[in-house]
Formats: sequence, C-alpha cells, structure tokens
Amino acid sequence: MAKSFKKIFVSLLICSVSFWYLPAQDSVTKPDHFQEFQNKQGAQERFDYFFGTTNRYSENSAYDWQATVNVYHNNAQKVQDTLSTKKYELMQSQLYYDIGDFSKSVAIANQLYKKIENLDMESKKILLDLIDNNYAKLGLYDRQFEIRNEKKNLGLTDKVIFYDIYSNLGLHRKAMDDYIKDKLKTIREDDYYGQAQYQSNVGNYLLLDMSIPTALTYYKKAKGFIDVYLNDISREKTEQEISNGNLLKGIIEGNIGKCHALLKEYDIAIPYLENSVTLINEFNKGKFSSEMVENTLELADCYLQKEDYEKAKEYLLNGLDPIKIENILRKNRLLASYYDRIGDFKNSVEYLKRNVRIRDSLNRNESSMKKQQLAAVAGQEIEYSKKMMEQQKKDLEQSRSDLQAKEERINIVFISLIFTLLGFAGLVFAYLKSIKNQRLIAEQKRIIEASLVEKDSLLKEIHHRVKNNLQMVSSLLSLQTKNTRSKAAIEALEEGKSRVKAMALIHQKLYQNDDLSVIEMQGYIESLINSVQSVYKKGGHNINIAIDAEGVELDIDRAIPFGLILNELVSNSFKYAFPDDDENGKIYIHLRKTGSQEGYFEYTDNGIGLPEDTDDRANSSMGIRLMNRLVNQLQSKLNIDKTSEGVRFWFNFK
Repeated sequence: MAKSFKKIFVSLLICSVSFWYLPAQDSVTKPDHFQEFQNKQGAQERFDYFFGTTNRYSENSAYDWQATVNVYHNNAQKVQDTLSTKKYELMQSQLYYDIGDFSKSVAIANQLYKKIENLDMESKKILLDLIDNNYAKLGLYDRQFEIRNEKKNLGLTDKVIFYDIYSNLGLHRKAMDDYIKDKLKTIREDDYYGQAQYQSNVGNYLLLDMSIPTALTYYKKAKGFIDVYLNDISREKTEQEISNGNLLKGIIEGNIGKCHALLKEYDIAIPYLENSVTLINEFNKGKFSSEMVENTLELADCYLQKEDYEKAKEYLLNGLDPIKIENILRKNRLLASYYDRIGDFKNSVEYLKRNVRIRDSLNRNESSMKKQQLAAVAGQEIEYSKKMMEQQKKDLEQSRSDLQAKEERINIVFISLIFTLLGFAGLVFAYLKSIKNQRLIAEQKRIIEASLVEKDSLLKEIHHRVKNNLQMVSSLLSLQTKNTRSKAAIEALEEGKSRVKAMALIHQKLYQNDDLSVIEMQGYIESLINSVQSVYKKGGHNINIAIDAEGVELDIDRAIPFGLILNELVSNSFKYAFPDDDENGKIYIHLRKTGSQEGYFEYTDNGIGLPEDTDDRANSSMGIRLMNRLVNQLQSKLNIDKTSEGVRFWFNFK
C-alpha cells in the first residue's frame, strides 16, 4: 500500500513539473541575429559575428544586411579607417555572393586581393574562398588555379585540387577518379557527415555523366549516412553543424528526386523534390541556391509530365530567377511547353525564341572557350606536377646531403674515439671497430631501402601522370571528333584515340603493379579488349573471345608495340570480320613462351577473311604497315595466313 502511494506521488510530481516546463519552453525566443549584429562594437566584432553566425538571414533578408553594412562601410571611409573598410568590403562581397550577384562579389574581392598582404590570415582565407567560389559560378575555371595555388602557398590547404574544375569542363569521369583517389582514404568510418558528403559528391559526378542508376545508389548511401548523423544523440552538435547537416540532407534528397525524374518515376520523384525545397529554404534562407532553382524546375517538369498544369505553373512562376545559362534555358523551355499545352501558342513561341537567341549567342564562343580553358587547366596541372616532382627531388637531395654530413660527423667522432683508446688492449679496439662497422652497415642499408621505396613511388607517380596525360590526349581527340563533320576524319580520330588508350592502359597496369618492370599480359589483354569494345559499341559484344596468355609477362619496351598490334587486330575484327551477324563469331588470342628468351603470338578469327587483293593493298593500308613496323620493333616478321574460315596472324619474337 505504501509503495503504491509512493508511485502515485512520483507520477503527480512528474506531471506538475512537465506542466510547469512546457510554457517555459514556449517562452524561449530565437535570437534576432540582425539586431545583435548592429549591437556589436567596432568592425572586428561585427566581422566575427557576421561570418560566425548560422542562418543569419532567418529574420531579415540579405538586402537588409547589405543596406546596414553599406552605412558602416561609408562611415569607415569617411574617417579613413582602412582596416575597418576592408572588413566591411569583405562582408559586402559575401552579401553579393549570397544574393547571387557573382560579378559584383568578385569585383570587390579582386580589389581586396591586390592588397592581400595587408590582411590577417582569417580574412585572407575568407577572401580566397570567395574568389574561388565566384570564379566557379562565373565559369572562369582556368583562373581558379592561381587562387588555389595562393591558398597552398599561405598554408591554408595541403595541395592544389583540380577535379571539380575538370567536372565543370565536362570531364566528369576523370574528376570522379581523381576525387575518389584524393578523398577515399581520408574519411573516418565514424565521420557520418563526411561519409554522406563523399557519397553525395561521387553521385554528383555519376549524375553529370548520366549514369543514373549508379548515381541513385550513391545518393541513397549518402542519405543513410546523413540520417544517422542527424539522429546521433551520442555526439553533441552545434547549431552550425545541425544547419549544415539538414542543408546537405535537402541537397541529397533533391538529387534522389532528380534521378527518379530522369527515370520517369515522377510519383516517387515529387516527394523527394518537395522535401528538398523545404529543407533548403529553411536552412539556406536568404541565400541564393542553384540547387533550389534546379529542384523547383524539376518539380515543374514532373507536374507537366503528369499533366497537372496548375501545379506546374505554380513552380514556374514562383519568383525564383535562374542565374546559370542552362537553368535559364530550361525555365524558358518549360514555360514554352506549359503555354503550348494550355493553348497559349503566342507565349509558347515567345519563350522558344528567347532560347534561340540565347543559344545563338552561346554557340559562337562556347566550344572554343571550353577547349581553351581545358588546355589551360591541363597545362597548369602538368606544370604543377612538375614543380611538385622537382621539389620532391630537391628534398631528396637535401636529405641525402644531410645524411652524408651526419655520416661524416659520426666518422670524425669514431676516429677521435679510436685515437683516444689507442692505449687499450687490442681486443677492446677490435670490439669497438666491429660495432662501428655494424652501425655503418645498418645505416647504409636503411638509406638504400628508403631510396628504393622512394624510387618505386616516383616511378609509379610518373606512370600515373603519363596515363593521365594520355587520357587528356584521348579527351581532346573526343572533343575534336564532336566538332568534325568528315566521316573519314572522325574514323581516323577514333582510331587514334583507341591507340592512345592502348598505350595509357600499359602505364595504368604498371603503376597498379607491385613490380614496375613487367606487365601481366592476361589481365592487360582483357582490359584492352574491353576498351576497344567501348569504342565500337555497335559490334563485338556477341563475339566469343578466348585469351590464352596466363603467366606471360612482358617489359614495357615489348608491351607497348604488342598492345598496339593487338589493338589493330581486334579493331579490324570488330569493324570488318563480322558484317552481318556476330553471334557465331570467334576470336582466339594465344601468347606463350617457347623458350627462356623467346615467345610465340597467334591471333585468329572466323570472320569473312581478308579480301583477294590483300597483298596489293598491304603497302597502302596504314593498319598493316603499322603492324609490320611494330613487329619489326619486336625483331620479328608478321605472318598472315588465309584460312578456310577467317584469317590467322602469327609471329615469333625475342
């Protein structure tokens, strides 16, 4: 009975405390960031509060902040307070960026950049980040290198990165590969926010490359990580961290919605997109967001596809003004489609004409500018890589010099010790001498081992850079192909691209191997065939290809001509050997050692075979001439046999 009475008393006490607490909780008001900013004394306090405040536009718009900052800036100029003037100009640049006026933002920032040495380190970081972000928004990708190099020189970053620039220039796969290589091993398993950001960024590159299902997989992983991060109560999070987490969640859900929309799954896409718009609007309030614009346009497109024209109109005419050209074009296209479907053909034609005018002005310079920027960025990366390797070489030489000086000092100490101990017995002398020899041997062994490890690292880096440069050549050939109308020229460029890929694959296999002196040919041939199949998408996928090269290894001097020969043979089979139906097509590749220093290669297919005038055309065919020269490099002679089915190429080599 006493226990029951005690339980009732405790329950009543808890209820009374809860009723007292709830009104108190409701009485808590959010801080007025704009008013607190104005209450701060001096430019430095306002500067710290401005850049340290999360969601500063929750109550007042960026235009309200801008008007107040302009007044402070004018007052600082009147009293010739140079330091305060620079602080307010940095705030003005950030406000223009948040509004979406990137040209004005970068104009103010560039004036400050001319006198960057007069700024403190915190202001330098904010300024350089602003210029970098503005150049990205304005498409001035080649200028970002200068800013990022300045960040590295100031110690604000460890290295200069290029992958986001390459993505903006259209090389999304290269950007993704470089990003994964740079970031994958740096993220801790328990860093859920970092994991979400990483998975989301990989998904972005795949989405830009139109690999929609794979991108969707990465976005779903990212959503899982960000949900765990936001729901993790074991780790206390600041207001800034919670705001950033919810904003990232909104961006991820928007990208999931875009993927479903591209897959024409509009009913699934719409809830994700609407929730994304809500989150971005709440946690990025007052700032311009290209994600908000893109998600709103995607929602309008989804409702147009579902023939819900009122909802489509609501999202198209919601007052959001795109800044990116592609978003302006898409909004005009969607408005034209909307007016066409409701029968207002006059407005539909007007929006289509706007797009034609925009495209006409873009098409004149866009392709050449993109090529120039790509070439400039590639040149800058190569130059940066050379400088890094030169610096590493200097550091290595300095390290060797220091070791040599240290060794000389040790020798002097030992010699002095020997002269000091000349009076001791011969046994003690011999013992000390043996210790000295052991130490010298161990030191030399350590130096040699370290040098060998560094040499292997440098060789791998060189092969990796050569592979990247060859991929760059391949990408430039692809760009040239898109701007070429001649069918013969396009075929020649595609063949050149295939040959470049064959050489790049050699260097890729080398830096991936532990042994940098040889290449395992079975795996290389399989990779090469996959590469050739990707070029000839219309043929070669139903052919039965048998490869017999297990256990054979070649050095780079033999692997490169061998890879080019095989590239020519496989390409010819895909293009000419099976013109009608390749379901019964067979290719057999045989590579074997016949002795300690000799090998045998054979290639056969059961296609239509060579034409009757092959011998007459051998001198004029570039492919056969190229193969003959490459076989000559292997100190052999190419043999060609016409069989009852197809053709057979073979040769012995040393």
